[in-house]
Amino acid sequence: MALDFTIRGWHADFNPADGPAPHQVPKNLLRRLNPLARRAFRAIDGCIAPGEALPAVFSSSHGQIADSLALLQTLQAGEDLSPAGFSLSVHNAIAGLYSMVYAHRLETVALAPGAGGVGPGFIEALGLLGEGHPEVLLVFYDEALPDFYPNTGYRLSAPGAALALRLARGGAGLVCRFERLAEPRGDGEQPLQLPALVEFLFDTRAELRLGENGQGWLWQKR
Repeated sequence: MALDFTIRGWHADFNPADGPAPHQVPKNLLRRLNPLARRAFRAIDGCIAPGEALPAVFSSSHGQIADSLALLQTLQAGEDLSPAGFSLSVHNAIAGLYSMVYAHRLETVALAPGAGGVGPGFIEALGLLGEGHPEVLLVFYDEALPDFYPNTGYRLSAPGAALALRLARGGAGLVCRFERLAEPRGDGEQPLQLPALVEFLFDTRAELRLGENGQGWLWQKR
């Protein structure tokens, strides 16, 4: 089944992890953002205005995995965990901070697509549009895996990135169609697919094909 939607805005962040602070995060919450969260909120800054609140889907293959690893190493050393450090290491931590920063109480989904790539994020976001929400914020973010993890199949080709998209059922913007391909593809996990998705948004290509883990997806500009 093909699904039509409109991208009303997007913003990609490839700044260094310790780049500028996001503008819309209050100072009392800034200190709670690790480098990955700062990158995600800089991308969000480019998509929604202060005071706006949209239902959102947050998609990350590994989340704040460097923080999680540091906590495990702390336990291994027999030391006590920081409650704040633990709360900010869970997979929905950035989604929770989004609710606090924008004071919204709408639906928020924290997705871990694993090897599924960027397709599952679009499925969730378009599902929210199908439920009647006029607009949805879709945020992809990932950081480089720590060297501790030996599986080269999951190595990132970039030091991490974030992309926020503002999707709508219609209206002004880039009109697209999303559908499943008959044949699976092997484009790697989400962090490896994200640069191709950003290039598709900025250049004149009419379509994009991505997939992994037995799935394939097609995006077409209409």
